[in-house]
Amino acid sequence: MTESIPAEFEALDERFAGVGGDGRIERIYHGCRWAEGPTYVPAGRYLLWSDIPNDRMLRWDEMTGTVGPFRTPAGYSNGHTLDRQGRLISCEQGNRRVTRTEHDGSITVVADSWQGKRLNSPNDVVVRSDDSIWFTDPSYGILSDYEGHRAESEIGGDQVYRLDPGTGEVTVVADDFVRPNGLAFSPDESLLYIADTHHRHLRVFDVRGGVLENGRVLAECSAGGFDGIRLDTTGRIWAATAEGVHCFAPDGTLIGKLKLPEKTSNLVFGGLKRNWLFMTASTSVYAIMTNVRGV
Repeated sequence: MTESIPAEFEALDERFAGVGGDGRIERIYHGCRWAEGPTYVPAGRYLLWSDIPNDRMLRWDEMTGTVGPFRTPAGYSNGHTLDRQGRLISCEQGNRRVTRTEHDGSITVVADSWQGKRLNSPNDVVVRSDDSIWFTDPSYGILSDYEGHRAESEIGGDQVYRLDPGTGEVTVVADDFVRPNGLAFSPDESLLYIADTHHRHLRVFDVRGGVLENGRVLAECSAGGFDGIRLDTTGRIWAATAEGVHCFAPDGTLIGKLKLPEKTSNLVFGGLKRNWLFMTASTSVYAIMTNVRGV
């Protein structure tokens, strides 16, 4: 059953003005161990997300409000996105790979190694308009059996990768992160934002073809560490934190917050107008209709 709580927007800057919408936040599901990786599928008007320790993916139907299983086991999946053909791209921590779910339901492995070494545990993923796939690969899924399978890293570091759409080659685009996590492109795809949860900061890079340049720290997290991130059409960055969602201007200024009663892991804009903000937070999934639209 859907529950609701008052929406607690905290404006810290005039650039946050007007983002609010509904006065209440809906909790559309409760009962996860650690909810992550929300992805909205417009063709079916439903939301998918991962419940990592329970090794399952769940599905919320926008038309009926019902929640049911989508995939179990799910390879201890974490982050998801859609490619330009509407196919689901998933980071499977337990299977240490990135996969694509085809339209017929079959699963294709798109990346599971780099230079002959197994990936650590892919965490989050985005697809650029040239069909290249960019993903983070921290070691969370191999640190214990809680969110994957305990193992030693074959690579020896936590890196960020790009998968070439033509050749299928996996290349390193950033190798100086401790725990790379959420990532997202700017609206024009000239910038890539990447969270480093360990250092509790958000970095931004210039994108030059398939290469990242000029990496710099854009923002520091004041509530835990950054996790998943998304952008709206104005270029504002929305980041999951320990107290909810923090919103940053493109220059890195913290301009506002949307507070939740649970530690927030990730978020996605969805709905027919991309103005629903869905947030996975510890045991629950929350949703609110806003006045902004996601990229």
